[in-house]
Amino acid sequence: MTGFADQLFDLTDRVVLITGGSRGLGREMAFAAARCGADVIIASRKYDACVSTAEQITAETGRAAFPYQVHVGHWDELDGLVDASYERFGKVDVLVNNAGMSPLYDSLSSVTEKLFDAVVNLNLKGPFRLSALIGERMKAAGSGAIINVSTHGSLRPHPSFIPYAASKAGLNAMTEGLALAFGPEVRVNTLMPGPFLTDISNAWNFEGTENPFSNSALQRAGRPAEIVGAALFLMSDASSFTTGSILRADGGG
Repeated sequence: MTGFADQLFDLTDRVVLITGGSRGLGREMAFAAARCGADVIIASRKYDACVSTAEQITAETGRAAFPYQVHVGHWDELDGLVDASYERFGKVDVLVNNAGMSPLYDSLSSVTEKLFDAVVNLNLKGPFRLSALIGERMKAAGSGAIINVSTHGSLRPHPSFIPYAASKAGLNAMTEGLALAFGPEVRVNTLMPGPFLTDISNAWNFEGTENPFSNSALQRAGRPAEIVGAALFLMSDASSFTTGSILRADGGG
């Protein structure tokens, strides 16, 4: 017997495209969508990783998983991703703009124009272009959901990641504009994670700090699987009256 919660978060036969879907939080969201019945498109720069993730998803869930190699920061590659996705599945019901980067730098003056542009291209320009291409098709089809994955650092920028925080703050603003542009048919929301223990966390340096998360309410970093509930809420009909919003999953940071 199907329960009420199962129906509310049901994604059966929907198509979910996730950029940066081969690792970290994107991978968790891809598996979660497939477990709820969706077919998924795994888009990332590393094709082998996309294929491996897609094969694992299909083996575990029985859902179709389509790997696609793309650099989201390259504007001219995104039409190909969209065309291939619609050719394979005929539609995209959910777009998750998850791919992002936050490179380290020694000082603010050491940030090169190339590095700054690379961060903005991947974190902001690419999501804008993908949202424009897919959002217009969603609106014409009569439904859809777009999720922009931001960061709590966009609200409280640290000096160590100012270009990243600025690009993600732009993503927050873009969400509200897209919600108005594509509504009422398409919902557009921001998912705002805090610190999560993904492969990226291996580069964190908290030497000499007893608990670097002591200022947050939960006083810890998140486990990757803990992004799933918030992501599924925004992907599914459970959030049917939620758009233009920011959903924080940051441990109260």
